[in-house]
Amino acid sequence: MSEEETRYFSKDFEWEELREEVEKDLSLRYHLLPIESSIPFSSSSSPVANQSEAWKSFHNRHSTGRFFKERRYLLKEFPELLSCHESSKVLEVGCGNGSTVLPILRGKQSIAVYACDCSKGALDRAKEMIDAADGILIKDRFHPFVCDFSLNGFPKWLVCDSCRRGSLQKYHDFPSGGNKSNEMELNELSSNRDHCCIGVLDFITLIFTLASLPFQKMPTALEDCISVLKPGGLLLFRDYGLYDMTMLRFPLEQRVGFREYTRSGGTLSCFFCLDTVRDLFVGAGFVVLELEYCCIKSVNRRNGKQMRRVWVHGKFQKPL
Repeated sequence: MSEEETRYFSKDFEWEELREEVEKDLSLRYHLLPIESSIPFSSSSSPVANQSEAWKSFHNRHSTGRFFKERRYLLKEFPELLSCHESSKVLEVGCGNGSTVLPILRGKQSIAVYACDCSKGALDRAKEMIDAADGILIKDRFHPFVCDFSLNGFPKWLVCDSCRRGSLQKYHDFPSGGNKSNEMELNELSSNRDHCCIGVLDFITLIFTLASLPFQKMPTALEDCISVLKPGGLLLFRDYGLYDMTMLRFPLEQRVGFREYTRSGGTLSCFFCLDTVRDLFVGAGFVVLELEYCCIKSVNRRNGKQMRRVWVHGKFQKPL
């Protein structure tokens, strides 16, 4: 890993200092005020409605894939993806053009990655990019499929109702902490299924995806995620943090909710504080292993202007 990549994901500034600065700036006060929308969430005219169509249009506009860069930091931030067992299964939710999938496939030559997105065009480009990548043997390891998990949940062929119930039953039967015998029982449960699905998953990666959902849909989406993980399975999370540079650039008229904004193309972006993320994941049944702000300074090469980025980093586990 290059020195530049190492610096990129260090702590470049303190989030509390940024918060204090933002909250004292009168020109940014509108970001902090409560908001009451006169448009019902379910209305088809709402700016947060039809997010699937908005994202499909977004991916069509960025069909070359240059908008996204391979997330080379991923295995450094989530080394569990390298140390997992040989038959591990990962679900990447909202994979776009494959910028998260590619480093996972590079890093672990035996791991299987299932990847969903609401845009078939994005999935097609992801497959093209991965097929063209050097040094990756992807036969039977990359499985893209169209799915808007915020609307329909995950398909039954991924994890069927029987395997979900069996996983939950094993969880309730486990003594506190779990042990190898428990894991062997769970693996036996998966191997004895009638092959109608792939069985429960070891990992879910949710990278800059949750913030694109309307806030009201986030709890159900996370409940769907935990239902397809095996006991002890991990959800690896990164998304936009409160007072990120992008948030502070949104004008007042693009606010559609508390810390929610709509871009010019109609896609949605939410900016999270740690308490909100914790409440969402704990409410869905996860155990919090790691949760922190990632505060990064970068420089715009064209104008030399310094940019302060804030992301939320998290690791969450389905209880054992």
